[in-house]
Amino acid sequence: MALHTEIERGPECPPDRQPPSPVESDAHARRRWLRLLGVAFSVAILALSIYVLVHTIAAVNWSDLRAAFAATGWNQIAIAVLFACFSYVALAGYDALAVRQLSLRVPWRTTALGSFASYAISFTLGFPLITGGTVRYWIYSQAGVSAAKVASLTVIAGVTFWLGMALVIGFALTFQPGSIAEINKLKVWVNLMIGLGILAGIGAYLIYVSRERRRIRIQGLNLELPGFRLTAAQMVLGVVDLCAAASVLYMLLPAGHAMEYVDFLAVYVFGCLLGIASHIPGGIGPFEMTMLKSVTTPTQEGLLASLLLFRAIYYIIPFVLALALIGANEAFRRWNALREAMRRADDEPPSGKL
Repeated sequence: MALHTEIERGPECPPDRQPPSPVESDAHARRRWLRLLGVAFSVAILALSIYVLVHTIAAVNWSDLRAAFAATGWNQIAIAVLFACFSYVALAGYDALAVRQLSLRVPWRTTALGSFASYAISFTLGFPLITGGTVRYWIYSQAGVSAAKVASLTVIAGVTFWLGMALVIGFALTFQPGSIAEINKLKVWVNLMIGLGILAGIGAYLIYVSRERRRIRIQGLNLELPGFRLTAAQMVLGVVDLCAAASVLYMLLPAGHAMEYVDFLAVYVFGCLLGIASHIPGGIGPFEMTMLKSVTTPTQEGLLASLLLFRAIYYIIPFVLALALIGANEAFRRWNALREAMRRADDEPPSGKL
């Protein structure tokens, strides 16, 4: 009888494991189709971005592009750099809130370095949960933080970003539905309803976390959600970060663009969303496509020069600086370890036979 039962199950199902139920099989099939749809959506965004960029670059006059670079004033670049610093300071606040939520005792220097390095590197390389989490673990583990706590910190910091993103998108769709309609080609009233729905969802989430302590499970991690005050702080930091990052590019736009900042912010956030959905490092391609199609400037060359300068200021320079800081931190740590070993060697009494 036992042999007969094992033959019916087949080689894939060992005797101590029951075959999946129809409900589990349906859930697995749905997850597989959702993954396939996500991949197809990312590929479609990438293909459209490449098409738009190729046609745009083909029509670029390179002498005009050089002139556009030359026309960008040093005052514009200086203010853009200042806003980039402001954005990265807000990003450091993401980690600071997560450290407080997890009740970790970490020096502020470690928090600042861990935040800046993880974001600067993950923005450029992509896959933030992997690259950002790895950099955070490298830095925070030196302060005695466990891998599980670093993973929790990374998730909480990610929630801060998405809360700020959701709030900005909700307001943009609610108060600037026409600007988004030019991009997503939806009716203005549809964007308005989506925006109101997002804001209502944020309000419901605030009520949900303010009534009592809430715990969720994400990727095998049991996390306690921040309460009302920390959640509100997360939203404020997220909005400040996005507004500062958008201001970097806004300050670099060529003269005569005639675009209000609020409209530009809505377009910027939508471009960021497309970049995230494409899973391309830095959102390069979809983000530029959104800007080139939505921001009106006297010349395409001027806008393209602004986008290239934005990439340099907000992505490339912080990436190089983050690598330098990580290298310097590692060298300093090893030097201190060597000095400590040498001091202990000097303090030990000489051993040997008389």
